[in-house]
Amino acid sequence: MARIALITVSVLVLATAGAGAWLYQHLNGNIHSLGLTDGTNGNAGTEKADAFGRTPINMLVIGSDGRNNQTDCKLGGGCGSASSTAGHNADVEMVVHISADRSNATVMSVPRDTMTQVPACKNTATGTSTSGYYGQINSALQYGPACQVATIHQLTGIPIDHFVMLDFSGVVQMSDAVGGVSVCVSNNVYDTYSHLKLAKGAHTLKGVAALEFVRSRHGFGDGSDLGRTYAQHLFLSAMIRKFKSAGTLTDPTKVYSLADAATKALTVDTGLGSIQKLIGLATDLNKVPSKRMTFTTMQTAPDPSNSNRLVVASAAKTLFATIANDQSLSAASGKKSAPSASTSPTATATVPAAQIAVRVENGTSTTGRASVIASELTAKGFSPGTTSANAPALAAKTTLTYGAGQKAEAQTVAKALGLSSSHLTQGTATGLTLVIGADWPSGSTYPGGTTSAASADTHAAVSNAHAQTAAGSSCAKVSPYKTVQIGGVAMTPAQAYAAATKQPDSAS
Repeated sequence: MARIALITVSVLVLATAGAGAWLYQHLNGNIHSLGLTDGTNGNAGTEKADAFGRTPINMLVIGSDGRNNQTDCKLGGGCGSASSTAGHNADVEMVVHISADRSNATVMSVPRDTMTQVPACKNTATGTSTSGYYGQINSALQYGPACQVATIHQLTGIPIDHFVMLDFSGVVQMSDAVGGVSVCVSNNVYDTYSHLKLAKGAHTLKGVAALEFVRSRHGFGDGSDLGRTYAQHLFLSAMIRKFKSAGTLTDPTKVYSLADAATKALTVDTGLGSIQKLIGLATDLNKVPSKRMTFTTMQTAPDPSNSNRLVVASAAKTLFATIANDQSLSAASGKKSAPSASTSPTATATVPAAQIAVRVENGTSTTGRASVIASELTAKGFSPGTTSANAPALAAKTTLTYGAGQKAEAQTVAKALGLSSSHLTQGTATGLTLVIGADWPSGSTYPGGTTSAASADTHAAVSNAHAQTAAGSSCAKVSPYKTVQIGGVAMTPAQAYAAATKQPDSAS
């Protein structure tokens, strides 16, 4: 649900920006902000500037399942006292990447069922702390949004610049902001948990119905959190298209009331803690066309020790690398587009970066040079089989030697590190060996070289990641499995729809 807030709140704020000083101050006072790294030892990462000094924006958008007020209790169900519901989890997590040149964006969902290592954190608001543990990724929010930021950064290696956190009522208000959002379902569906009930076909969802749709995990896909992320991508894509259509949000009175409610529902980091800063974010987002916004879900695999949980798949490392390296996934996620040489340096290569291992040798008198470059390569999505060692002798020039038939792999490595073709040479041994020479005394990219923003294979990055752009539309796939129950009887969402004749549909 938090992905809905990202674009919606920004547009609402932008639309009210010219309404006067009083309105500005009023909305400004609504926003609640916290430090990005509060209680986490500052582990959120740092962005790298491109050749023109521009930096991308990476933001973690969080949908809290907390029920700490009467409205959210009524919407979310399972109501309790404020103290009993204070330990809320991240119902939705997504990393939103806006490129340094503002030409493209990527939205990567992180399924809440993923198991990972949560770092040491302290919730500065409640005093609750942890020394770190292995557990479900969404539980990190119990130690504050900064802990959720640190956990995502630790898992992915992607620098996180901001966070936006939203509650249930915010979703309801913002779906109304555009007069409802058009969605389609592939079959009759009744999710007895989120209470979403829709007949097969197209619908326009407002208010609570929109919340039911974005929270439904038993209605779509295999009934897991993965199916929910796919449906949310469809919902947000439809909302973005409606925002960009003519005539949206033209009623100033309605826009103000919704902006007022939306800003009250937000918790952001201090870097976004003002209307002016949110307007800046809105401006950056508005520059990206729908066809250049890619929605994807982090690749996962079943947890061997718990079939109801997930672990990160090895393929996700390449996806992480493309985002960290400010690489557009728009062409790779489309069925008809092919990556150009400017967006994919591996266009001439047939081996994904994740399958390329490099032996890095230090031919300088500086200790640790090989380790620095090897770490840079793995951070960019190259094989964890990449190693470092000392060269047999000191070298004046940096060289990358490759075996027969491995020139394409060497070119991929060279482009990632800023090496020119003059540094490449074919040898007699199999494999790639990079010797760091005296001409490269420091840094992780070759001095004067031009590194490619796309050092990882874009097609490998979106493999099994359910990638699609905001320009496309399709129906949410209703689960064919018995994921719901009525009266203790397990049944499919379509069967439940047929059985629940007295339950009104979510959309009339």
